[in-house]
Amino acid sequence: MLLKRRGERAGERVRQAGFQAYVAADRRSPVSELADRLLRKAFPDHWSFLLGEIALYGFVVLVVTGTYLTLYFDPSLAKSPYTGPYRPLQGLLVSKAYDSTLHLSFEVRGGLLIRQMHHWAALVFVAAIGVHMLRVFFTGAFRRPRELNWVIGVTLFLLALLEGFCGYSLPDDLLSGTGLRTADSILQSIPVVGTYLGFFAWGGSFPGDAINRRLYVAHVLFVPGALIALITVHLIMVVYLKHTQWAAPGRTNRNVVGQPMFPSFIAKSAGLSLMVAGVTALMGAVAQINPVWLFGPYRPDQVSTDAQPDWYVGFLEGALRLMPGAETTVAGHTLMWNVLLPAVVLPALLFAVLYTYPFFERWVTGDLVEHHLCDRPRDRPTRTGLGVAALAFYAVLLMAGGNDVIALWFGVPLNALTWIFQVALFVLPVASYLVTKRVCLALQRHDRRLLEEGEETGEVRQDLAGGMSEPHEPIDKARHYALLVRDVPRPVEHPGRRAPLRHRLRASLSRWYYGDRVDMPMTAEQRLQAGGRTADPVAGGVGSGEPEG
Repeated sequence: MLLKRRGERAGERVRQAGFQAYVAADRRSPVSELADRLLRKAFPDHWSFLLGEIALYGFVVLVVTGTYLTLYFDPSLAKSPYTGPYRPLQGLLVSKAYDSTLHLSFEVRGGLLIRQMHHWAALVFVAAIGVHMLRVFFTGAFRRPRELNWVIGVTLFLLALLEGFCGYSLPDDLLSGTGLRTADSILQSIPVVGTYLGFFAWGGSFPGDAINRRLYVAHVLFVPGALIALITVHLIMVVYLKHTQWAAPGRTNRNVVGQPMFPSFIAKSAGLSLMVAGVTALMGAVAQINPVWLFGPYRPDQVSTDAQPDWYVGFLEGALRLMPGAETTVAGHTLMWNVLLPAVVLPALLFAVLYTYPFFERWVTGDLVEHHLCDRPRDRPTRTGLGVAALAFYAVLLMAGGNDVIALWFGVPLNALTWIFQVALFVLPVASYLVTKRVCLALQRHDRRLLEEGEETGEVRQDLAGGMSEPHEPIDKARHYALLVRDVPRPVEHPGRRAPLRHRLRASLSRWYYGDRVDMPMTAEQRLQAGGRTADPVAGGVGSGEPEG
């Protein structure tokens, strides 16, 4: 009883101290106000909005498992004979980085599980960011006022790729060493400064003895710090700008309908975090990944067969394999086009397009309205077609990165397969764009038919005269709302032949973007109501162009 009373008094003192600290903080800052706003903030409920959270919790797993691995990993490239329990490598001269990786895998309790969890979490993290960005792109969630958050997201994706490459290169096995040799060739292909960049990164000629320590510092300090800072800013921007939502009854461009952060969203988000951690642990336990003991230590005079990088940089490998050999000597400098174009110019163009696309589309449409309703991809056929074409382009490069494995397993000549990929790299994206745009327009026509005729019941009736008919029933209210409440811009009018080139170019692009469209049947009253639901929440005007809903 005495211990119980002492425990109760101690608990009461803790509660009193916490309350006093809260009161003191609230008197000096708007704690209550911010907490009430934050905890009651509405979050729309849709599965596609969870993709960003999967990326967030994948990063949490990365930080936790990476912290554990840091306690045992030694990035030094100093050589010594291997004396560990893995007999095929005993007595072989290996670096401390490779030896500590084997020590983690075979001698540290739970080390192999944590290593594999870390690697799988890295793949999940990058994949979730990529799919999340696709969701944002295809639904138009990058438009005003979220252009800055899109730029932050692209930067996070770029840093995630860099972080993955640094971690992938640390074990100093034959596979990661081959990747570093490729990276050295890419650096040296940059005109004029490439050789100096290579000497700076490797601390001399390849392979040098400094690159692993530098990659290690970047992997555990600089890049994670930048990721944490940008993720924090990204989340603050999401809360401040409010979440996008799909059009549905009661949801307009001026409000957000969803579940409050506390307790609904926090409970669901906590459950999702546990699921991500659990699935990653399961994958680490049953699915082997990066078995460095099978590859052996890195030696500059050896290259392993079937050597492919992780999927997120596989497109660079594919681009290098598809590019024909070409070199030019200018003023004593050799330009290696077969490396410079696919491995330097192509990624630079890719990220330049990603960074600038929101501003490009805003310029084409002349749209200065805030958008909080998601676009259905079918309502923006040109944008959707461009996105699918980019995915097709990426898929061809990714498959080309494993052309030797495909040729071996399917018995196809390697040269013939390379020619097929080279042709597909130019033909498939164009075909994907055209097919996707036609499919989007066909889906719009289907939506129009639903509004005009209703939904098929599946019944066939015969009248007294012998005629056959199929009755239709009106679509439900939520679907009717989603089909009408959309904001599709009208093409910009052509300014005339004497107008400046930029105005004529903008008009041509606008006609290309929005010239092909299917207007929905709407009465004047419905058009007025749809315009009000897509009105600019700041200026009170309608959306860009004439609203279709």
